Amino acid sequence: MSNVVVLDNGAGVIKAGIGGERDPTAIVPNSMGRPLSSKKWLMADQLLSPDVDLTSATARRPFDRGYLINPDLQSSIWSHIFSNLLKITPSHSSLLLTEPLFNIPSIQRSIDEIVFEDFNFKALYVSDSPSLVHLYEASRRPYGLVSKAQCSLVVDCGFSFTHASPVVQNFTLNYAVKRLDLGGKALSNYLKELVSYRSVNLMDESFLMDHVKEELCFVSLDLPRDLHIARKPGKDNLFRCTYVLPDGITHTKGFLKDPEEPKRYLPLYDEAPQQVAGEQIDMDQLENTDNSEDRNRNNGSKIDLTKNEFGLTNERFLVPEMMFRPADLGLNQAGLAECIHRAISSCHSHLHPVLYESPILGVWRGGSLLASSPDFDAMCITKAEYEELGSARCRKRFFH
Repeated sequence: MSNVVVLDNGAGVIKAGIGGERDPTAIVPNSMGRPLSSKKWLMADQLLSPDVDLTSATARRPFDRGYLINPDLQSSIWSHIFSNLLKITPSHSSLLLTEPLFNIPSIQRSIDEIVFEDFNFKALYVSDSPSLVHLYEASRRPYGLVSKAQCSLVVDCGFSFTHASPVVQNFTLNYAVKRLDLGGKALSNYLKELVSYRSVNLMDESFLMDHVKEELCFVSLDLPRDLHIARKPGKDNLFRCTYVLPDGITHTKGFLKDPEEPKRYLPLYDEAPQQVAGEQIDMDQLENTDNSEDRNRNNGSKIDLTKNEFGLTNERFLVPEMMFRPADLGLNQAGLAECIHRAISSCHSHLHPVLYESPILGVWRGGSLLASSPDFDAMCITKAEYEELGSARCRKRFFH
């Protein structure tokens, strides 16, 4: 078994495992939470326990806006993962760690201190996510476009922001990377606002609304058509579904009232998108009409706030749509499509055709593949080098 720990340390979720394996051992929240009924802080996998009621739970995260701001909290979460989930001894292991693009030196020094001084790892290799994705995709399809051209475009939609990153021969072209200050956290907050305004106040339910977003939201392929369908009453509205809130007695987790209900819209995408017949749809008019009517149609003709459930319709696709229309949230930034175009336009024109052909996602498996490489040890900085040269000089080995 490899003695390399692969840690994809996302701001929202950590993927942790052993190098050479196909899948990570643990995929857990990178946070701590304290339920209202308890004085004990829970972390990582403990937050996923079916017996834990996280209704109105207080959350603490080591990351803010994509950057590590609480090294002590991060160290505690890692310690729990290494001891209880991976069951490894850091002093006998090396670490392959991902960090955000353009990470600032002070944060890099904090990470190095945690790795070498708190956990006493033998060696460390630090990589950015896009280069690992490119490595995995190239190895998975040795005769495919990514492998032959040795370049790809990686879209990394994270917890706090999104990057469109061109990669050439396993190196991320930093000068061409474009960033969108919008990620999963902002979308969850937007969903909270919509549901709280239209149905029931859930502004304090971070963990719950993350689950709602992951279970029910999707990207629309034909927004005008889907907005039109979402206005229809009853069963004609293919997007309507009901989410049941935890009551703290019979069930401590939220769930879908009808597991098949959220899938009713899927046949719409089995055929080419079509404009609604006999009607020219005006986007602004639809959205304005939407705001005035939604409170009366999401849960029938009148919303009953005493019920332990709420309905969703157009929120399911309007929330992810903000990735393409951040101006609707008051952000003066380009949307994801424009972000990708600008990233590719920053590269040499000879690379444009192949970059437009390969937007891809994923990180941990690329790290696992690199960790199992025979050259991995030579790529790392060792604890002895760190103690002799310090963090700044050691970091020069990593070109990202």
